Amino acid sequence: MLIDQTDLARGMSWEFTNEVYDITTTESFAKGDFLFREGDHAKYFYVLLDGRVRLSMGETGQVVYIVDRPGEAFGWSSLVGREVYSASAECVLASKLLRIDKDELEKILERKPADGMTFFRRLAGILGERLLSIYDTLGLG
Repeated sequence: MLIDQTDLARGMSWEFTNEVYDITTTESFAKGDFLFREGDHAKYFYVLLDGRVRLSMGETGQVVYIVDRPGEAFGWSSLVGREVYSASAECVLASKLLRIDKDELEKILERKPADGMTFFRRLAGILGERLLSIYDTLGLG
């Protein structure tokens, strides 16, 4: 999967997706590996290629979302001005991910404001869908 096949990158310019691809690292993780823990410095943004990642919060590790669709993005805390991650991310299965450095991505977003606006609109839409899914899970929807 290339970066232009992810949920977030649909509709972006070819130049934008190429620049993002250039700063992307593909990494593999074993079942049980933590990508980050709640409160860790938010330095990276991730896209799932294969596997499953559990996002959890709080001392009890309450599961708030399962990332299991190829192309799904997470670690968004790094992109919205938060210094730390708001949840922990643990690989439930062996997983392959795209890792994107938030500082490098921000530079691209600033150079490409039209793509940046589309990117953040797509991110807001994805987060809104997740929030509605959580509401349904909690019986609040």
